[in-house]
Amino acid sequence: MELAIIHGRVIKYGNNVNTDEIIPARYLSVTDAKILAEHAMEDFDPDFLEKISTRNIIAAGGNFGCGSSREHAAIVLKESGVKVIIAESYARIFFRNAINQGLPALEMEKPAVNIEDNDEVEVDLENWQARNLTAGTRIHIRKMPDFILSILEAGGLVNFLKAHGKREG
Repeated sequence: MELAIIHGRVIKYGNNVNTDEIIPARYLSVTDAKILAEHAMEDFDPDFLEKISTRNIIAAGGNFGCGSSREHAAIVLKESGVKVIIAESYARIFFRNAINQGLPALEMEKPAVNIEDNDEVEVDLENWQARNLTAGTRIHIRKMPDFILSILEAGGLVNFLKAHGKREG
């Protein structure tokens, strides 16, 4: 999986987007990720599936993915076509679920005020930099440990473990 540069347009949300808003609880018995993704943001943003057909980056405020610990939220966002999430902060369990699913969840060092809906953004995961091409500004993102990038490059934790096996010692 090639992750070095992710380029696309933004769907912007505010603070406290919770997992019930990302995928309503009534769909949690569905096990097919493709079918589940058809219901992403269904009640919160009824136009999400239309938006994601031409945009692939979510920018959000603080506490993205709060609420329940369901990993379905990260699964449906990735399956629906989201390539990267850039937020001010994340609920810890959502953050780890996103990484485990191979969905980059980047934390901004500065608030999302310099990213607007439909802006064109480029994210360089090798150098931990992002640029808002529409506004001509840098987006400062926090560098994560190299092992996180390794998990993302593998497409998620399961793929990473399959490729690298169990380490002894």
